[in-house]
Amino acid sequence: MAVTEQAISTIKAMIVSGELRAGDRLPPEKELSERLGVSRNSLREAVKSLEFIRVLDVRRGDGTFVTSLDPEQLLEAMSFVVDLHGDRSILEIFEVRRVLEPHAAALAATRIGEEELVSLAASLAAVDESTDVDRMVAHDLEFHRIISDASGNAYLARLLDSMSGSTARARIWRGITQEGSAGRTLSEHAAILRALQNHDAEMTRAALVVHIGGIESWLRQAVEQ
Repeated sequence: MAVTEQAISTIKAMIVSGELRAGDRLPPEKELSERLGVSRNSLREAVKSLEFIRVLDVRRGDGTFVTSLDPEQLLEAMSFVVDLHGDRSILEIFEVRRVLEPHAAALAATRIGEEELVSLAASLAAVDESTDVDRMVAHDLEFHRIISDASGNAYLARLLDSMSGSTARARIWRGITQEGSAGRTLSEHAAILRALQNHDAEMTRAALVVHIGGIESWLRQAVEQ
């Protein structure tokens, strides 16, 4: 079990046991990270995950609190997780992306202009491994959209853009639950950008296959589990 997952499980156990009740404030970050035996970064990721499913409420400048734990509120927040694990159509979307997007990127490698390359580099430079999940997903969507648009095939670009929007929730869930996903995404985006800057269609195609295939593999494992 990943360190972040261990921290999530421990905090949930504290709530289930009654040690932490609805409305209670969590101990300070330093104290809690030492108690759980995890780094502050791992603790922040755990808190972010529990905030995302409305178990915790992070109030900037005030602390982190257990929510009301109202069942209706929790079920509403968890509905997308049920969709992710119960609807295999998301896998089919990634299968189609794995076929079409590398082709679009290979076209982009031969047609992309300097302005688009600058935009890709700027998008990549604006994020790092400490970037929050929402901003990282926004970067991911923008990065792929620029490449699709650079393919020069408007119909293909629109099709890929519609599929990317449909997978945004899966990207968010991966960013929260998979250790190191941000670093992998940035490394793979950097490899894609280098191939595009070299106008190397085959390397660009290969980099996209690796990138999308990795996400699809994680998603398939998450759904099957």
